[in-house]
Amino acid sequence: MSGSVPGGAPSILPEVPAWRIGYAEIAALAQVKRPVPTNWARRHPDFPAPVTREDGSPLFDAREVVDWLVRTGRGNAEPRRLRAEAALHTLAAWRSSGLSASVLVGALTALVCLRQQYDTPVGGRAWADIIAQAADLDAEDTFLLSELRAVPDADHLGPALGALADELTEAAYTPAEAFDWVLEARRRLGSHDLAADEPTPAVARALAALAGVETLPDESVLATPYARSGDLLAALHTAAPEDAGHTYLAAEPDRTLARLVRRRMLVRGVYEFSLDVTEGEELSTEDWGDPDVVVCALPYEAGETRSARQALERVQDLTDYLGDGSTAVVLGPADALVRPLPRHGDADRLRRSFLDEGLLKAAISLPDGAFAYRPGYRTAVWILARTPEAERTGRVLLADYSAQPLTEPVLDVLAEDVAIWRASGWRGDRRHDLRHAAVVPAKDLDDRPGSPFTPQHRSPEARFVRAVVERPALIADVERRLAELDARAPHGAEGAVKTGAVLRPEDQQVRRTTVGRLLKDRRLRRRPGHRIAPEHLSTDGHYAVIGPEEILGTARLGSRRIDRGLVLTAYEHVQFTEPGDLVVTTIPRFGVHVDTEGLSVVVAPARILRVHPDADPPVRPRALAALLRAAASDHGRTSGAVRASRGIEDLSVPDLGREELERYEAVLAEIERRAELLRQQSEALNDLAHITAAGMADGTLTITPYFPDTAS
Repeated sequence: MSGSVPGGAPSILPEVPAWRIGYAEIAALAQVKRPVPTNWARRHPDFPAPVTREDGSPLFDAREVVDWLVRTGRGNAEPRRLRAEAALHTLAAWRSSGLSASVLVGALTALVCLRQQYDTPVGGRAWADIIAQAADLDAEDTFLLSELRAVPDADHLGPALGALADELTEAAYTPAEAFDWVLEARRRLGSHDLAADEPTPAVARALAALAGVETLPDESVLATPYARSGDLLAALHTAAPEDAGHTYLAAEPDRTLARLVRRRMLVRGVYEFSLDVTEGEELSTEDWGDPDVVVCALPYEAGETRSARQALERVQDLTDYLGDGSTAVVLGPADALVRPLPRHGDADRLRRSFLDEGLLKAAISLPDGAFAYRPGYRTAVWILARTPEAERTGRVLLADYSAQPLTEPVLDVLAEDVAIWRASGWRGDRRHDLRHAAVVPAKDLDDRPGSPFTPQHRSPEARFVRAVVERPALIADVERRLAELDARAPHGAEGAVKTGAVLRPEDQQVRRTTVGRLLKDRRLRRRPGHRIAPEHLSTDGHYAVIGPEEILGTARLGSRRIDRGLVLTAYEHVQFTEPGDLVVTTIPRFGVHVDTEGLSVVVAPARILRVHPDADPPVRPRALAALLRAAASDHGRTSGAVRASRGIEDLSVPDLGREELERYEAVLAEIERRAELLRQQSEALNDLAHITAAGMADGTLTITPYFPDTAS
């Protein structure tokens, strides 16, 4: 844009910044793998030539590349999307004109809306004509007139904005798609206030799917309190059948955002007689009746000021909108919706009150990253439905997706599980094996004050899936293989390992606890690791050092040591391990090691969990370590997450009775002893092979026939 813009309107803007891209950016633009653009440049003489080089790598004019991709049809991106990317890039230049991001987004979306309402281009026209047309359409100034009047130096800048709105709309399939493209660009423009508190597009689509919008009868009422910029309301509209004739309600205290939501829905073809956006926190239900579906994301609160009780009170307020058969899907903070709460506190009592009337149908822990601008904000979803007393089942679906990647396939699995749960009348379907979820009696949750609303054990139905039923047979196969190995071993070898593992009887359900609860009950004690300077570690010190490297197996136990003199002088505060201490780490991933000998130095970020010897009920180190490994394997760190989905204190483990615990500890001790023996045998065999190979290689050894000494 130098002196003019598409449509012939003069521009007062500076030259559009050069859009230079390399091979990697071309691959992303064309939606192909990285080597493909390099091959294009080599094989096709008409491929654009590089315009410059940076650190030896060629850079291309992106507009020339876009033109080439559109002309040749290469790549996987649609031509309209390529043209839209070229148009959206010019928005960077508009920022330099003194036009703020909020005014730019407001004016551009208003122009797209105006064009859609009149079905005529808005570029290449006098700005006064556009304003007059907008005043006729929006006589009460409720959705677009103020945004257009806010454009500075409008006689010159306005027509250029109109030309850009036309270019985007012509590239898109619909004006609604062009409108959404502008909102997608809000992050590039620095309009963070429009994006910070919106869930990611994938999560917004998943919430609409969880609401079951596609199954609603025609002319239903759909509502989104705390609408923000309307991502959730737009997702509901997208999920609904095209001719459903639904009514859409929204409430948003911010006047600017409320106007944006009105434009966004109008451009989608939802007209005023089917749309009501309130500037405030209360939905307008007097004229429309109770909504059939309510979907919302609770306003974000920083962890320092976040109140679980306040979040739950907001959810409670939302249930006032629910009539019989209505559903609410609420995205909110995990520490209020699903994580442990202080027992019998206000928040705990309020949360369990949702169970009393059968309102809570599902509680779902989500992965990190539900809000792009809040990477450390852990979220969860509640699904609530008001059902007549005679139809209440007293059951709740608990799902934990916190350790799963936040991808479309994972969210599709979640939506499928919930759809089947809803279709079964909130009873469950034994023919469907839930993934990462369990159906539990609501009374079980109500009888455990403060307990998390997460699946602590498998549902009764899960006992009958193949993986569970076949476990005894698989264990027997392993025992037979070990017996065969023992039979082939020299005389004097030990007998086969027998665990005695069988399916647990249905009437002997196991109790559960968490590491946090064990610490609070003083059955475990926590001791920190120590900061040790790397130069103070050696291979021949007096005390073994245990850190994440040793726990996770990247360094051999005992390979790093520290001298006694250093411990007594530079690290006199060091506390040694005691026999039976668990040394745990969560960085870079979870690991646990039982130090059976003691007298080791633990290096941070590893730390010690010390079993109280007189704990009642008892805790045994090997058993606890094995159970923690199993629990942590289901709650690892997802790609891009700030931390693992659950901290060590939150890991849930069976709280075994004394006799069962002693038997399990004995089995683990025997397995450990056998594994150590096998390790020693393996090391000896490796030494034998190495020494023999060295002698054969240098000609100092030969192999003679082997005759066992029968006299012995």
